[in-house]
Amino acid sequence: MSYDEFSMLRENADEAGLSWPGAPAVRREAVTLPDGRQLSALVWGSGPPEIALIHGGAQNAHTYDTVALALDRPLVCVDLPGHGHSDWRDDHDYSPVANATDVAVALAALAPVARLVVGMSLGGLTAIVLASRHPHLVPRLGVIDVTPGTDHKKAEPIVAFVSGPESFASFDEILERTVQFNPTRSVSSLRRGVLHNARELPDGSWSWRYDSMRNWRAGADGDAPGRGEISFADLWDDVSNITVPILLLRGGLSGVVDDDDIAEFRKRQPSAEVVTVEGAGHSIQGDKPLELASRLEGFLTS
Repeated sequence: MSYDEFSMLRENADEAGLSWPGAPAVRREAVTLPDGRQLSALVWGSGPPEIALIHGGAQNAHTYDTVALALDRPLVCVDLPGHGHSDWRDDHDYSPVANATDVAVALAALAPVARLVVGMSLGGLTAIVLASRHPHLVPRLGVIDVTPGTDHKKAEPIVAFVSGPESFASFDEILERTVQFNPTRSVSSLRRGVLHNARELPDGSWSWRYDSMRNWRAGADGDAPGRGEISFADLWDDVSNITVPILLLRGGLSGVVDDDDIAEFRKRQPSAEVVTVEGAGHSIQGDKPLELASRLEGFLTS
């Protein structure tokens, strides 16, 4: 099956009801990290990126395609290490702290004057670490449906999906499993997502593009989803250390963030804006991309 990563953007626009004045300016770039690995990213627009978007675990930069189209601003969407078109780590450490070290290099190269950094799920924890430990890169912080209070129980539906088979006999088989675990999404959007997030092997079978989570090594700030309990509690101190404006978005249909997490977040960041996006599950960018874009636009210009 042929794959052109930019050929489906018109479908994104049509499904969301966005106008289509023509193909947007978007290109793929790579930044070489100190150890020689490359971190890949999608760069939208021709001006200096104003926003940086970081996806969740087992996703890739294309998860934000509709959001990027709706925002219509110069921005960059990063592929986390071990995801999308970015190189895998030899040590398989994809913890938020390890990710943030790599993403900081990419943002310094591709989006040094970004006014807003947004992360979802694992990307949200990565963005929290960036804002705490690399504050010069994060003038404003957006966090999508995650806090350091996320644990194995809250993330169980996600863990169940990503801990499934690593290869599939056909595209239809991998799409069927994806549809089964994403009831809030349209089949057409999930088909695009699978094409971006999986690849066909020479024998006609399919596998995910991301490093299998069975390989992930526990970092200092959390265990791998395939290796027992998940805990990111140490990152609450990073939340406390953040000094920039914060927008925390919670999916109304998601159980990944609960009321206790919100209370703890508000305790540590009393001025943070907290918004519940009704009708959205964990992947707000997939379920409610136009509302997410509107919320980010409002936060950026407030």
